Amino acid sequence: MFTTILIANRGEIACRVASTARRMGIRTVAVYSDADARALHVRQCDAAVHIGGSAAADSYLRGDAIIAAAKASGAQAVHPGYGFLSENADFAQACVDAGLVFIGPPPHAMRAMGLKAQAKALMARAGVPLVPGYHGEKQDAALLQYEADRMGYPVLIKASAGGGGKGMRIVEKAGDFADALASCQREAVSSFGNGAVLIEKYVQRPRHIEVQVFGDSHGNYVHVFERDCSVQRRHQKVLEEAPAPGMTETLRVQMGAAAVAAARAVGYVGAGTVEFIVEQRGYHQPESMQFFFMEMNTRLQVEHPVTEAITGLDLVEWQLRVACGEPLPLRQDQLQINGHAIEARICAEDPEKNFLPAVGPLAVFRTPDCTRFTPGAVRMDSGVVAGDSISPFYDPMLAKLIVHGHTRAEALARMDAALAQTHVADIATNVQFLRHVIATPAFASAALDTALITREAAGLFGQDALGAHRAMASAVAQLLLDERALESADPFSRRDGWQSHGETLRRFDWIHADAALASTLRYAHDGTYFLQMEDKVHILQVERGEAPFGLHIRWGPQEWRADVDWMDGVAYVFTPKGAGSIRPADLRAQYQAEVAHGGLHAPMPGKVLQILVRVGEQVVAGQTLALMDAMKMEHSIRAPFAGVVAELLYAGGEQVAQGAALIRLDPAEPASAAA
Repeated sequence: MFTTILIANRGEIACRVASTARRMGIRTVAVYSDADARALHVRQCDAAVHIGGSAAADSYLRGDAIIAAAKASGAQAVHPGYGFLSENADFAQACVDAGLVFIGPPPHAMRAMGLKAQAKALMARAGVPLVPGYHGEKQDAALLQYEADRMGYPVLIKASAGGGGKGMRIVEKAGDFADALASCQREAVSSFGNGAVLIEKYVQRPRHIEVQVFGDSHGNYVHVFERDCSVQRRHQKVLEEAPAPGMTETLRVQMGAAAVAAARAVGYVGAGTVEFIVEQRGYHQPESMQFFFMEMNTRLQVEHPVTEAITGLDLVEWQLRVACGEPLPLRQDQLQINGHAIEARICAEDPEKNFLPAVGPLAVFRTPDCTRFTPGAVRMDSGVVAGDSISPFYDPMLAKLIVHGHTRAEALARMDAALAQTHVADIATNVQFLRHVIATPAFASAALDTALITREAAGLFGQDALGAHRAMASAVAQLLLDERALESADPFSRRDGWQSHGETLRRFDWIHADAALASTLRYAHDGTYFLQMEDKVHILQVERGEAPFGLHIRWGPQEWRADVDWMDGVAYVFTPKGAGSIRPADLRAQYQAEVAHGGLHAPMPGKVLQILVRVGEQVVAGQTLALMDAMKMEHSIRAPFAGVVAELLYAGGEQVAQGAALIRLDPAEPASAAA
């Protein structure tokens, strides 16, 4: 076994690999960029080497710097994690040439599966079912349009060298193809340095089911069952589970055999995932499901923990043992499924703004107390802690929450309970969105397909998870507690409405869930508070709870708990029912004034790809005015109202900071005034 390995990655996967290595007595070496100098993965490894600037191209994508760090640190092997260089055959070969073991498949297998078009041709020869499509090398735009028209819409454009949902577009009609192709190619070049695409028939009501495979250098292969990854946004996975709901044993055997055949066809060694698109004529009709090969990921997957949860295996340990030349630890007939597991990806992003990634300080990050659940029932894989700062340079995923139960229903209940205990403040996250998703009848009943989020949008977006009254009561209660803590101060310095006789009324104006709320609080001398909202009076009694930020609130006949964090005048409220933020009403006025002025700002740091309008041009509300590249995704900057372009403040190719004004837009004059 290796004595020292270098982990050529960051974040939660670097911490995950280090955890297994530590248990096996293997010394670990981290690499880090300027932005990650104080990152958790650096602190959790035995040694760390600085490899370059904050941008991935200046650090985690620098194979030469990583290999030099491995050699200098005495590492015998390199674990690539996922993303970055994990599927780069040239890097894998460079490791081998440098006398290092690459903990992954051999370079020839990576090359065979690395380009989607080439992989599909190989799978066709191996007898693996394929979706109809164009996988040729010719990339003339007219030819690609012809092929799309020939197979019929909708079609899916996919970057041939892509992954992670980048460089993918669904096209519903022929007139939209050219623009979608250009956008897809730009994103593919930006993310992978290769603009080649393939065109496939878009499967209706599709499920995304993948099979975990393993091979060793002795010619042994197994599949470690399947995972359902159908719940996606922007073609990126949101929730994953194992085993796939509704899977029949016959279909499991067929898909497992096809996955093993795919791995065997390229002489695969190590952990890999064969991804299938599964067509279904109707929900809960497993006999109607038909599967097609989509691609093979030649690395460990983000969602590998759900497979570990239902099998009791440590797949990273398997990777290390196979890389050392050992045979696979188990045969196919020795692998068994136990219960059901679900994984949720917790990301710094705003679902209400089309999942726009969020950056900034992570002031509050409290995770579930796993000891309060059945042993092994809840697991949190994270690469951050409170006090870290989320940078614009990398993927916005903060952590992965994995739950396990005897049944899917039990796993769902545990997932909701664990998400309720995941408290993140001062930065947007998808935690409440995840709770909404698992609560939908469709997900709860396993009526799954990749359009679930779109289908259920009415119940997923614009939701007030807390309820305005509960949020208001929590915020006001915390305010009172903070003020009551000043009991040692003289009465004239306190801000709690105290006076020597009579009772005091105070008015509180807040914004909650984009709605203006007002309440009046009457202070009684016996410590009781009368909170009036919308012509109703509620009697409040407030006590500190067990947690540092906990409140125990009695509100009329109701009794409930809440955690409240106050930062910069904003209350972040967490209850078992949901979470949200409340802010003073004047902040909304500032926001409205900014929009009325017509400022169009960069939602996050990035590069301006293209300015699509000219000064003096009239635009309509919702029109795309500029394109930006940030956090490996292309973002559209749209007009908030109809108007006239007054000023262009940046040009294509320029870097911009978060909040930078890109375009100044003057409101259009009313038609009557113009007349």
